[in-house]
Amino acid sequence: MLPMLVALLTLSPLRALVAAESGLDLPLAIDQLLLLGFALLGFGGIVLGRGRLLRFERNPTLTATILLTAVFAVGAWTSASLSEWAKEWLKWLVIAGLIWQLSFARGARWRWLVYAVAVAAAGNALVGLYIFLGGSGTDHLLILGRFYRAFGTFGQPNPFGGFMGIALPICSMAAWGTAGRLWATWRAGDSVRTAQVAQWLAWTASALLVAAALLASWSRGTWLGIAVAALCLMIARPRRRLHGLLLALLAVALTVALWQTGILPDALVARLTSSLVDLVAINDVRGIDAHAGNYAVIERLAHWQAAVEMARDHPFFGVGLGNYSVRYAQYRLINWQLPLGHAHNTYLNLLAETGMVGLFAYLAYWAAMLRICWSLRHHADPFARSLGLGLLGCWIYLAAHSFFDYLFVNTLFLHIGVLLSVQAILHRQTHSALQLE
Repeated sequence: MLPMLVALLTLSPLRALVAAESGLDLPLAIDQLLLLGFALLGFGGIVLGRGRLLRFERNPTLTATILLTAVFAVGAWTSASLSEWAKEWLKWLVIAGLIWQLSFARGARWRWLVYAVAVAAAGNALVGLYIFLGGSGTDHLLILGRFYRAFGTFGQPNPFGGFMGIALPICSMAAWGTAGRLWATWRAGDSVRTAQVAQWLAWTASALLVAAALLASWSRGTWLGIAVAALCLMIARPRRRLHGLLLALLAVALTVALWQTGILPDALVARLTSSLVDLVAINDVRGIDAHAGNYAVIERLAHWQAAVEMARDHPFFGVGLGNYSVRYAQYRLINWQLPLGHAHNTYLNLLAETGMVGLFAYLAYWAAMLRICWSLRHHADPFARSLGLGLLGCWIYLAAHSFFDYLFVNTLFLHIGVLLSVQAILHRQTHSALQLE
């Protein structure tokens, strides 16, 4: 089953690439075929595994996911297109199914779930770096005169950067936890095994690959999201919160000093400041002239305004999950005729599609996930505690990047579902250990 999971997470992002480059006329997309195969394999294993089909354990992660999925189901009544609603709603149903199925893992088998996400991220990072160095790419993605914005197998840089941003905290904290275990072994006078060193090298290499690909995506939302996640992890990592706060303040002060002294690369500074100035200064894009320098920002703001107008007309339950693009023509600004599929802001997109009820449920859901991750600090295994912090960084990154994009696209929801499954397993282990004490 685990090899099938690795295949699912690694190959499912090929959906955009297969659709664009192959002449195959498949009845289902590659991610759907892989997901169907994984579901059938998992169902067969559950049925054969002494009737675990009806088994249900205390699992707040799964419970919260089921409740959020139920809230989103209400959108079926307000949707102009049931098929579009079903596409988005089924993503959350699949996430719930993954948590329910994978959280049965016992012992150390949960580690393979993390390995599967890391393998998928590192593989896509390699593809992204190949594109960045000129192996592929299109003229409109040309940057710095000789490189191309990395987009991996996602077809677009922003969701690719989102995948890298979600994976980086996990890979980084896994490398940190493995290094800590090596250090403890050496200090205790025990011999360090070759397998332990190889594991640390693998985690470190994956973190460096993902970080390089994240930078190569040239996605401003990705950069800002990972900066917020890094600051929060600096605060959360030390045992004393004061030490964490001082470390975060030092990092901010160092960044500001590098910025003011001109040491940071001019291309990075220009990339960030150009968008931030427009986002802060422009309140209404009607009548604003779009040009090559501000087009991406103005386009995003135009879709934000359309989402706000939808929410004004449908404040409580929205226009239906997944129906932003269906109703866009009624609310679009005159110069922006084509919908982008979503509002490029998760919160505004959900406000438009699910109303205040759905947005509140979504915010409450992720607040609960952050609380569960914070409780993983009490896990007995130091490596698991490091991964708990990594998960915390994942969800903080997702929350920050969501101000600029909607990341539940392509097959990212599968990777998010697997990481939520790891969280559910670690929380169960932590809770069981505390009960025994």
